[in-house]
Amino acid sequence: MTKITAATAYLIDLEVETVRTDAVQSFIKQETIFVEIDTADGLCGVGYSYTIGSGGRAVLSMLNNHFLPQLPGQDSRNIEAVWADLFWSTHATAIGAITSLALAAVDTALWDIRAKRALQPLWQIAGGHRQQVPVYDTEGGWLHLPTSDLVTGALDSQRRGLRGIKLKVGKPSLAEDRERLLAVRAAVGTDLHIMVDANQSLTAAEAIRRAAAFEEAGLYWFEEPLPTDDVSGHARLAAATSIPIAVGESLYSLGQFRDYLHRDAVGIVQVDVARVGGITPWLKVAHLAEAYNVAVCPHFLMELHVSLVAAIPNGAYVEHIRQLRAITHSEMRLENGSAFAPDAVGLGIDWNRDAIENRRVA
Repeated sequence: MTKITAATAYLIDLEVETVRTDAVQSFIKQETIFVEIDTADGLCGVGYSYTIGSGGRAVLSMLNNHFLPQLPGQDSRNIEAVWADLFWSTHATAIGAITSLALAAVDTALWDIRAKRALQPLWQIAGGHRQQVPVYDTEGGWLHLPTSDLVTGALDSQRRGLRGIKLKVGKPSLAEDRERLLAVRAAVGTDLHIMVDANQSLTAAEAIRRAAAFEEAGLYWFEEPLPTDDVSGHARLAAATSIPIAVGESLYSLGQFRDYLHRDAVGIVQVDVARVGGITPWLKVAHLAEAYNVAVCPHFLMELHVSLVAAIPNGAYVEHIRQLRAITHSEMRLENGSAFAPDAVGLGIDWNRDAIENRRVA
């Protein structure tokens, strides 16, 4: 009765709610890939992953041509077995974005089924450490915004009770980056956490130089300062600054996180459930980070990550970026700077089927 009977995948284009720019790109749209899995006992799991403007059809092709035909007849309870079967069947394309994003859509659907069958919300069945977690805001800190807007956005986040804000850095001039950060720090005082994100735009030498210039701003972390494959550069930077180095949104396997942690090259793990291949590997990364006494503050996907951060003891922050509310009936609950993991069984995301169908493109 727990066998998978059918699996389907489709792609929608989801418009961004605000203009978003960083040091290397603009966020054009969210291509959201959905997978729905049906079981013989009448359950339906809905999973998803995403890209930020391109590649969605490649992920959909991986699903339709390779992964989904392997699912009927498999036991939906055996999530590790299904994950491994799919991963190794396409090992020539792993480890990388296309395989991981496709795996994530399947894996999150299976976890949706697992939680529904157990009549539990995701945050409890995945660990159940606590139900509410701190939130920081990213929307007021984009690179194209003038300093005055950064200050206004930071003060608004502070008034709303959020615990932290993230500002983009990577201006051509170090002096301009520093001036923007210090203006915000002067406006909000010492209590609000300020994170910065360079989106892999710097060299190791330049990152070390900028980190020294940023020290006065009292930063909570310095995110993706270097290209992700430069592990040694991140290790040198981490050794040269008191600012914790945050990495993870562009890592695609447990082994890559192991390398960063083993080399003391990361102080904040930002594992992304879509990019690492689903909830199954996400939890492994989180527990690996716990073994190294490192906090987990995942990237994006707040509606899903709120439950996962709530599930683990070393979950420190959820990133607040509104992106799904055009295709959901309700929003993530926020109170006094904390997000609450939903009590609804399964993933706890209240999908608006009509809105999703209206945006379907493939």
